[in-house]
Amino acid sequence: MRKFLIPPVSSNIDVDLKKKIDGKTKPPGSLGRLETLALQCGRIQNSLNPELVNPTILVFAGDHGITEEGVSPYPQEVTAQMVLNFLNGGAAINVFCRQNNISLHVVDAGVKTDLPGHAELIKAKIGRGTKNFCKEPAMSLEECERSIDKGAELSRTVPVSTCNVIGFGEMGIGNTSSAAALTQRFTGLPVENCVGKGTGLDDSGLAQKQNIIRQALEKHAEIKEPQAVLSTFGGFEIAMMVGAMLESAVLKRIILIDGFIAAAAFLAASRIVPEIQQYAVFTHQSDEQGHAEILKYLQAEPLILLGMRLGEGTGAAVAFPILQSAVSFLKHMASFESAGVSGRTDDK
Repeated sequence: MRKFLIPPVSSNIDVDLKKKIDGKTKPPGSLGRLETLALQCGRIQNSLNPELVNPTILVFAGDHGITEEGVSPYPQEVTAQMVLNFLNGGAAINVFCRQNNISLHVVDAGVKTDLPGHAELIKAKIGRGTKNFCKEPAMSLEECERSIDKGAELSRTVPVSTCNVIGFGEMGIGNTSSAAALTQRFTGLPVENCVGKGTGLDDSGLAQKQNIIRQALEKHAEIKEPQAVLSTFGGFEIAMMVGAMLESAVLKRIILIDGFIAAAAFLAASRIVPEIQQYAVFTHQSDEQGHAEILKYLQAEPLILLGMRLGEGTGAAVAFPILQSAVSFLKHMASFESAGVSGRTDDK
């Protein structure tokens, strides 16, 4: 696996950025989270006038052997069917990307079935789905390395070279089970905190899912090293997302983190190179139980809370206009001086 040399974001510009933000025609702090977002974007780009250029979302798809254990009410073939829906422009992520002028690319990271050729499909299949991690590691270390490296390659080559803001989505029946196992192993939280209903399990199905993941974690109790954890419990699409996230930070892009699966991939990426967190914007809090736990663990504040739990990168696409608002006020809002408006007189 290649080394990811992520540069630290600039702090030298902090004073000037804060002065510019506070000098706008508003009480200090009155734009709330938009101000901290503007500061983060300015730091990442080392600019007093950050811009969002050619926003892109990559959606990675893969199948999971853990579905043999009945962890999802949907059959495995739905993964391939939904990829075709993406390619035909009919999914929620297609709608939101069109709405917000975000480029969308779909990647076959490890779908079990062969997908037909399509101009919008990137064929990067590592394998025909992972193995059942309740019985054996989901993938080999070599397959995991190939997935990470392929994700890095796609991050470099698929978006146009001027892209400086990128989000990640996924599709894979069974991948909430992978995300739950990764979350538990990386955070040490109780299994019950990490496992949710996924695509709609009832209470008895949820209890069964928790037991299956608990057994799998016990079976692989000795696995602790980040890449080994990823190869044991992850999916091809999750590992590929890890590589794409890491390389995007190397390229000094703003990284939009979607829901539970993407956050679990980010958790793995942050264990490999902790500096990645400086580049991350956590776009929403999913209704999938484990996502709130990851956000709490990372001390990350999501931009929106809409009860979404679809995946696909939809939270990143829906939240993107908020990021646009943050950089727009910084660039275009008048200052007290330019507008001829009197500032505070109490020296505070």
